[in-house]
Amino acid sequence: QVQLVESGGGLVQPGGSLRLSCAASGSIFSINAMGWYRQVPGKERELVATISSGGRTNYAVSVKGRFTISRDNAKNTVYLQMNSLKPEDTAVYYCNVEGRLYSSTYYSHYWGQGTQVTVSS
Repeated sequence: QVQLVESGGGLVQPGGSLRLSCAASGSIFSINAMGWYRQVPGKERELVATISSGGRTNYAVSVKGRFTISRDNAKNTVYLQMNSLKPEDTAVYYCNVEGRLYSSTYYSHYWGQGTQVTVSS
């Protein structure tokens, strides 16, 4: 199995910054895409940003220009730098990894436990 450990959430004032981290561990053979999603109560989980194994990035329109996704392949870790945060960014943020185990011949998606981000004055 793949374990994902997220960190970096918290309370921040509007205009502030936070950096989320998500480290993948386990019997991982390889990782393709990594990404961040977010969810607020009563709404569906939505994509925030993704990054391919080659470094190609994709962002939701609402965060483009404010958030930056990056990854460290040697550490199996994905980051989300969030700047100019707005109250509407408040949500639980989930890490997602498309990984393949040594014991498998296919890739599966794995989710982190989620980390709360609250933007409020």
